[in-house]
Amino acid sequence: MAEIIQKGGTWVFDGDALRLTPGRDRNVSVLRQELGELVVPLRALAGISFEQGRRSGRLRLRLRDGSDPLTYATGGRLAETDDPCRLTVEPDRYGVAEYVTDEVRAALLLRGVPGTPVSEYLLPGPPVPLSVSAGDGTASFDGERVRLEWNWKTEEVKAAGGPRTLALADVLGVEWQPAAGLENGHLRFRVRGGPARTRAKYDPDAVELWGFRRDPLMALVAAAVQARLPHPSASAVPEAAEADHDALLRRLRELGELHRAGVLTDDEFTTAKRAVLTRM
Repeated sequence: MAEIIQKGGTWVFDGDALRLTPGRDRNVSVLRQELGELVVPLRALAGISFEQGRRSGRLRLRLRDGSDPLTYATGGRLAETDDPCRLTVEPDRYGVAEYVTDEVRAALLLRGVPGTPVSEYLLPGPPVPLSVSAGDGTASFDGERVRLEWNWKTEEVKAAGGPRTLALADVLGVEWQPAAGLENGHLRFRVRGGPARTRAKYDPDAVELWGFRRDPLMALVAAAVQARLPHPSASAVPEAAEADHDALLRRLRELGELHRAGVLTDDEFTTAKRAVLTRM
């Protein structure tokens, strides 16, 4: 088992999964606190890296495309402080961070985990029911319906329609966009038969966000809904399977080179090769 404990959180790797637990430090973001512990199975990882810095370092996980509904719904736009796949490392723990990195990389190699996209979510979405108030409204999701309610800051033309209830079966997609510069953000739902797309401040299927502290929590609503929608790559399964096969062939070549170079023992090479061939 490999473990690293920092103010921002604790990462524990048991050979099958990484358990990411947010720290109790006051600087830990409200999103990480609300998301809680996250278990990332090894097969959801495309890689891990550790970067040293003068004052602090960074552990970073790279997930396989399509494996995480939160990453997909936010389009990679989460701030680093909100991203559960990032951990700040103090200089006196650089050696531990390098050890964790080496252990995860070795497991990825021996298990023959490809870095290719997946056709199903390997991480769960946030638990429901879930309700978040931010910007010009409140978004709630119970697993079957999304409800949008407005507050006194909502534009009159949007509030005039009253609360909006969206059946999950009618939701085609969801996106979360943070406020950036002079541009406001939003949590937006694409709905079958919904109104024409317009700015979030006028869109009855969107909550407008202004860059305040609770805005990132709307990303949890987006992820919870996304996790219960059909996987976005479902229509591209043949292409994904072909790409996966090519990746496995490359993995076999890499294993052979590592074995010839003496990096892998005979037993390690046999185990890793068997895992790759089983996947093929």
